[in-house]
Amino acid sequence: MLEPLPPSLPLDPGPARILVVEDEPKLAALLVDYLRAAGHQVDCVADGLAVLPTWEAGRHELVLLDLMLPGLDGLAVCRALRARSAVPIVMLTARADEADRLLGLELGADDYIAKNPFSPREVVARIKAVLRRTRPAPTPTHQPLQIDAEGWRASWQGQDLDLTPNEFRLLRCLAAQPGRVWPRQQLLDQLHDDLRAVTERAVDSHVKNLRRKLELAGAGSDRIRAVYGVGYRYDA
Repeated sequence: MLEPLPPSLPLDPGPARILVVEDEPKLAALLVDYLRAAGHQVDCVADGLAVLPTWEAGRHELVLLDLMLPGLDGLAVCRALRARSAVPIVMLTARADEADRLLGLELGADDYIAKNPFSPREVVARIKAVLRRTRPAPTPTHQPLQIDAEGWRASWQGQDLDLTPNEFRLLRCLAAQPGRVWPRQQLLDQLHDDLRAVTERAVDSHVKNLRRKLELAGAGSDRIRAVYGVGYRYDA
């Protein structure tokens, strides 16, 4: 089966802009410190009435929401946010009754974390998990070069490349790590592992033929670049 090179699907959703809603100053500061240490951008408010204006101004990607708040309680805030947006909401509260948890989830919270016992590391980990679930999956990028290692076949934008075994080995080696510069001797080792007497200039000959075949397939003539005095690299 033909597969694009190189396969890469990062699991980390990356940093996000997060709104922390917590009226206990020490706890709020602790959460902000941990989240910023994890790379997130963080704003913080202590009053339920300030949540909607702050969120609308910043369009945060996740809201960490305390349930017991002055001005407007967390459940009302959650309901108001859900009426306007699908922004992920993680509720953080000392009220651990099952009824409270179920109500928060029914109102649209994505997770519910009890303060007792409290672990800021767990909060960061749970936020990461929620972001991974709720962020849109990256749009797959089309890789024009496809290599079938088992079938010893390669194609460029669906057009088969008629390669010799050595040309295939060379292309597979170079394309596996785009941007890496391979010395001629290392490439030669990839082509012949039986210690036969072959000069490094044999690599130049294979590269010349490989460039020509890639150009005929529409990949251009500079896909494989020479690095003076060193060797070659493949530019994806």
